[in-house]
Amino acid sequence: MSQALGKWLKQTPVILPMFTPSPSGKSLVVSSKLKKLVWFTKLFYLALLVMAITFIVSTIVVNEQSFKKAIVDRLSGTLQVSGSDECYLTKAHCSRGGGEALPKGIIVETTDLRLRSLVMEKDSKFQPKEAVAKNLLAMAVGIKQKKVVNDIVQKFPLSNFTIMLFHYDGVVDQWHDLAWSNQSIHIVGLHQTKWWFAKRFMHPDIVAEYNYVFLWDEDLGVEHFHADKYLEIMEAEGFEISQPALDPASSDIHHMLTRRQASGRAHTMVMANHGTTLCNKDSNGPPCTGYVEVMAPVFSKAAWRCIWHMVQNDLVHGWGIDFKIGYCAQGVRSEKVGVIDAEYILHKGIPSLGGPRQKNVTTAEQKKQYNNSLRSKVRKRSGAELTTFLQRWKKAAEEDASWMDPFPPRNDSSANYHKV
Repeated sequence: MSQALGKWLKQTPVILPMFTPSPSGKSLVVSSKLKKLVWFTKLFYLALLVMAITFIVSTIVVNEQSFKKAIVDRLSGTLQVSGSDECYLTKAHCSRGGGEALPKGIIVETTDLRLRSLVMEKDSKFQPKEAVAKNLLAMAVGIKQKKVVNDIVQKFPLSNFTIMLFHYDGVVDQWHDLAWSNQSIHIVGLHQTKWWFAKRFMHPDIVAEYNYVFLWDEDLGVEHFHADKYLEIMEAEGFEISQPALDPASSDIHHMLTRRQASGRAHTMVMANHGTTLCNKDSNGPPCTGYVEVMAPVFSKAAWRCIWHMVQNDLVHGWGIDFKIGYCAQGVRSEKVGVIDAEYILHKGIPSLGGPRQKNVTTAEQKKQYNNSLRSKVRKRSGAELTTFLQRWKKAAEEDASWMDPFPPRNDSSANYHKV
């Protein structure tokens, strides 16, 4: 580079003004000085040119790195904002505002569900402590299922789990005779579903200290289930989303993937035809793989942060979420979403909201009564919500030019399942 610059400086012609002898006969000797002046001028402009090129290149590199980081942040779902003098909270908090006026050290962005004493405890100095590694069990419950719920909670050691009950019937006091009740969180919302409660009381920043979130129905038999062992298997398998396998004796098994396979510890796919579901080795989506039902899902902390954003405010039954749940699996859904066979449950199929299920509806009068019943109306709304959710997903996917489907269907049963 230096040799090329030197050669250029030597070869470039130097234009000098013409001088004639003065009347006194003395010539003005300026040639050598002008040569030096022109040489330094060229050198100066060359330096400016090099500086300008350096600035432009560095700007391009920095912008490219920022662009790449923005893309990575978008794909990975990271929430941390760095290098910003205007806002040092998470992206969501920055967009909402509220913390900019506070000194950074006083800001607490998340909370927890731990109950606190009203009086001074021994050795308490109000010092922040490391969050205890715990997990959360949340259920929508009614007093009629008190015994079943108690059986479920007994399988979740209080030393490692926080219990949160959503009371859809408004009855709370009748639970207090259970030993674990006073250490649990009780929330009341008449005639609401677990997804309604979860959207409003399980924001990711509220349950941020929990490693895993169990969001279960109340009509589950847990004779062959142990929560601690279940989580050991879930972590060993690398699952971000899972459910216990369903005992073949369960009253309702909607998809063969969730049926227990007695020969293994866990499974992630099924190759069996069941009704309209056609599953084979080429199937890459639900309900053949990457699928769990909404009755007893278990989410990692990262997966729940994603799922919470998927839950719609006005769609309370959660139908349709199970077919899109794999998008929150933090990786390939056929690997990160699984059914655990070694710890399994029995689905008792006890309808709660909407009243009991009516069997043997055969006569015209019975059908008329059923169609006018609250149970029938609940079922109709559930089906309508399923269609609405899938329509919203389809519309959002089409309108978001920056989003690319990471799981395009190949021979995927869900491509024609609940088609909208």
